Amino acid sequence: MRKKTLLYLLLAGFVLAAAAAATGYLQFKGNAVGEQYELYVSRQADYDAVVDSLRPRLRHRAAFDLYARRLGLEQSFKPGHYVVEPGMSVVEIVRMLKLGLQTPVRVTLQNVRTPEQLSERIARQLDIDTAQMLGVLRSRKVAREMGFTTPEELFSMFLPDTYEFYWTATPEEFMRRMKREYDRFWSAGRDAKLKRSGLSRLEATTLASIVYEETRKTDEMPRIAGVYINRLRQGIPLQADPTIKYAMKDFGLRRILYRHLKYPSPYNTYINRGLPPSPICMPSAAALDAVLDFEQHDYIFFCARPTFDGYHNFARTLSEHNANARAYAAELNRRKIK
Repeated sequence: MRKKTLLYLLLAGFVLAAAAAATGYLQFKGNAVGEQYELYVSRQADYDAVVDSLRPRLRHRAAFDLYARRLGLEQSFKPGHYVVEPGMSVVEIVRMLKLGLQTPVRVTLQNVRTPEQLSERIARQLDIDTAQMLGVLRSRKVAREMGFTTPEELFSMFLPDTYEFYWTATPEEFMRRMKREYDRFWSAGRDAKLKRSGLSRLEATTLASIVYEETRKTDEMPRIAGVYINRLRQGIPLQADPTIKYAMKDFGLRRILYRHLKYPSPYNTYINRGLPPSPICMPSAAALDAVLDFEQHDYIFFCARPTFDGYHNFARTLSEHNANARAYAAELNRRKIK
C-alpha cells in the first residue's frame, strides 16, 4: 500500500513538475504578442518608457520582466525602430531590444525647396533633431567632404525618392548614404550627356529644378529645357518666374507682377544672367533627364496656356510671346487670380 502511495506521489510530482515546466516554457518561449505593432525607442528614452510602451501589448509580462533582468536589458537596450510580430516570444522580444535588431524605415524626400524644409522632413522620419540636421546641411566643412564648394551647392546632392534607413541613422550617416545615391545616379551615360548640354552636374541640377517648378508634365519638360538652353547659349536672361518665388521665399505666390521682377537676389533670373547659384528645389529624376535630353528647337519663349491644363504655348519671337502672355493674363483677370 505504501509503495502504491509513494508511486502515486511520485507520479503526481512528475505531472506537477511537467506542468510547471510547460507553463514556464510557454511563459518565456510561447506566443507573447497578439498583433503586430511598431515600437520606436528614441535615444532619449529611458527603460521605464520602453517597458511602459510594451507592457499593454504583451502577454506573460512577469516572464518578460524576469528575462529582461536576467539579460540586463535596463542597462543595454538599444534605441531603434522595432516591429513586434504576432507569435514572438518574450525571449525573442528581449533579445531584439538588447541586440538592436531594428527594422528599417522608409524615408521619402519630395517637394522640397530649401534646406530648412529638408531638415524638417528628415527629422519627422528619423530620430534626428531638426536643428542638428540643418546645421549639417549648412556646414561648409560637410559640403567640402561631400565634394561641393558651398552648402548651397550641397543641396544639389539630394534626389527625390523613397529610401530605407535605420531610424537611428545619424545626420552624418544620412549624408553619406545620400552621396552614394547621388554618385549612383550620375552614371557614365548621364555624365556623357552633360557634354551635349555644356553644363556641369550642378548646373544641370539647377536648370532641372527650374524646369520642374515650371511644369509637372514630363512630356513637356525636354521642350522647356530646350528653351532655357537656347537662352543660356544666346546670353539671354532666363527670366524664370519660379526663381522669383524662390528669391522671395513666397512659394504660394500665384501671379508674378512687375514689382516682383526687381526683387534683389542672386536667384532672380530677371536681373541676373545665367543660372542661379544653386537649385531652387529638389528636381525629379525626370526633370534631370529632360535637361540631359533637352529638345533642340528655336523657341526662346513659353507661357502657360490660358486653358490652365498645365501645358504651355511656345514662341520664337517676342511678338508671338506677347500675344500668348496677353491671352494668359486675360484669363487670370477673368478668374480674378491676383
